[in-house]
Amino acid sequence: MNDQTSLSPDAARQLATTTKTSPQMRGITPRYLLRALPWVDVESGVFRVNRRRTYVLGDDRISTHTDGGSPRVIPGDLRELPYLREADDALLSELAGAFTEVTFEAGQMLAQDGDAHDQLWVIAQGRAEKRVSGRYGEDAVLEVIGDGQFFDLDAWTRSEPMPYRVRALTPGVALCVERSVLAGLCDRDATVRGAMDAYLAADGIMQGTEVPVDLSAGHVGEPDLPTTFVDYEDTPREYHMTLAQTVLRVHTRVSDLYNGPIDQIRAQSNLTVHALRERQESALLNHPEFGLFNNVAPGQRVQARTGSPTPDDLDELLARVWKQPGYFLAHPKAIAAFGRECTRRGVPPIIDNRFGSPLLTWRGVPLLPSDKVRFSGSAGIGTTEILLMRVGEAEQGVVGLRPAKVEDEVEPGLSMRNMGVDQKGITSYLMTAYFNTAVLVEDALAVLQNVEVANYHDYS
Repeated sequence: MNDQTSLSPDAARQLATTTKTSPQMRGITPRYLLRALPWVDVESGVFRVNRRRTYVLGDDRISTHTDGGSPRVIPGDLRELPYLREADDALLSELAGAFTEVTFEAGQMLAQDGDAHDQLWVIAQGRAEKRVSGRYGEDAVLEVIGDGQFFDLDAWTRSEPMPYRVRALTPGVALCVERSVLAGLCDRDATVRGAMDAYLAADGIMQGTEVPVDLSAGHVGEPDLPTTFVDYEDTPREYHMTLAQTVLRVHTRVSDLYNGPIDQIRAQSNLTVHALRERQESALLNHPEFGLFNNVAPGQRVQARTGSPTPDDLDELLARVWKQPGYFLAHPKAIAAFGRECTRRGVPPIIDNRFGSPLLTWRGVPLLPSDKVRFSGSAGIGTTEILLMRVGEAEQGVVGLRPAKVEDEVEPGLSMRNMGVDQKGITSYLMTAYFNTAVLVEDALAVLQNVEVANYHDYS
C-alpha cells in the first residue's frame, strides 16, 4: 500500500529547471608567471638580444652518467674546461676514462688550502662547501657546490696550491683525475697545448665578464686620454616564437541543439585556452632551450646549504639579483618549507596582496607559487629549485615575448581559427598560443638548487 500523500521531490524535479555552473577545471592555476612578466609585442616573429661582448663562459657543470652502477664523466662535457673546447672526441674520451671514483662522508675534508692541487674534483653526487680563513683567522664560507660542479680548475691547471679548503656537507661521490693525465695530453696534442698556453696567459681575465671599456678618472693636468669603443657580440641570441597548439573539435549537432543556456563552443574554447596557457607557463619555466630554469648563468646558481630553503639562502639569491629584484618563483611545497624555516627562526614572512591574492614575501619580494616548477625525484621527498628574477625591458630583466598581432586572435598572442566542417559534421578549430621569454642580461636571474621540502620541526 502506498502511504504517499504528496508529490515526491524526485517526480517534481522532472518539471524543474536546474541551475548550472559553467564547466569547471581542476588544472586551472593562477599562472602568476604569465601575470608577472612584462610582455613585449614582437612585430617580426624574432626577438634579438644585443649584448656587449663578453669572454666565453660555459655552464660550470661536468655531467656524469651511471655505467654499471658507477658514475662516469660524459666526455663531451669536458669542453666546459676552457682550453678543451676545441679538443677532438677521442682525446676527451681518453681524459674521461682517466677519472677515478672517490666516495666521501659528511664532514670529511676533501682538500686543504695551501696543499699541492694535483687532482681535479668533479662532484657526481652530494654537496660540499669551500672555506677560507679570514683576515683575523676566522672561518668564512665562500660557496656551496653540488652535483656536476668541479674544483679548482685554475689551481689544477697551473699546478698551484689550493686557494681554499673543501669540506663535504653530505655523503656523496666524486670523480678525480690526476694533473699528469692532462700534461700527457698536452704533450701529444698541439691544439690543446696552444689553448692551455692562452688560458695561462690570460691571467686576471674572468670568464663570463664583459670586455672592458678603457676610461680615465681622477686625473689632473692634460694627460693623453685613452681611446676606446664598446664592442658587441658577433652572434647575438635570437628568440623565435614558439607555440602551444591543438585542434578543438565540436560536432555541429551539439552546437545546434545543446547551446543554451551555456554556449558549447565558448565553453569548450575557454577550457582549451586555459589548458594552452598552463602549457605555456610550463614551457617558459622548463623548456630545455628557452626555459628560465635552463638559462641561469653559472655564477647565478646557489646551492641550498642545509637542504631546506632558509632565509640565508634567499638572501644569497638577493645578493645575486640585487638590481631591482622582482619576484621569487617556487613550487608551493618549497614556499611552505621556507615558511617552516622562518617560523623556526622566529622571523615569519610578511604577507602582501599581489594579483588579488595574499602572498608570502621576503625582504619585500613576493614568493609566487607555481606547480610547474620541477622536482628531481618525487614531489614529496625530492629536491626542487627556487628562482629569483628581475623583470622588464627597461630594467634589463626578463620579458615575455608574443606576436604583436595574429589572425583570429581571441587573446593576446592566442588565435582560434575555424578550419571548417568535415563530412561527419564536425567543426574543427585550430587553437594556437605563440610565446617565448628572453633574459636580457645574465644577472636578471638566479636560482637556488637542491632545495628539500620534506623537513619538519617540533615547535613544542
